[in-house]
Amino acid sequence: MSKVAVVYWSGTGNTEAMANKVAEGAKAAGAEVEVISADDFDGTDISGFDGVAFGCPAMGDEELEDSVFQPVFEACEAKLAGKKVALFGSYGWGDGEWMRSWEEKCQNDGVALAVDSVICNEDPDDEAQAACIELGKAIC
Repeated sequence: MSKVAVVYWSGTGNTEAMANKVAEGAKAAGAEVEVISADDFDGTDISGFDGVAFGCPAMGDEELEDSVFQPVFEACEAKLAGKKVALFGSYGWGDGEWMRSWEEKCQNDGVALAVDSVICNEDPDDEAQAACIELGKAIC
């Protein structure tokens, strides 16, 4: 059985709802899952997980939340080699540039993403929820 972490930050609850759907998918695929708010995670214990899904909404000028989430993600980056990694998040404006930038950063740092990232505008609709469940299954 694989062990999966779903690490997220959510300001409005939209990304948290996505995180719960990711966890639902991973559990359905037979994984042991921990859903962890970035506020409660420092990144040092990432080695205990086979797969990790990171969720963060677009903030400011389409960027990651920089006071809590970004430091946690950066603490994990060097430890992600060989793990199944996926990204997800919501936005309220723009066109998803923050996710493309985040994916590019992962690629430049040698982090291989296991599945296409999932983004949604505001509340995750049925399509976004289904995509999050599939994302969860893919990181097991």
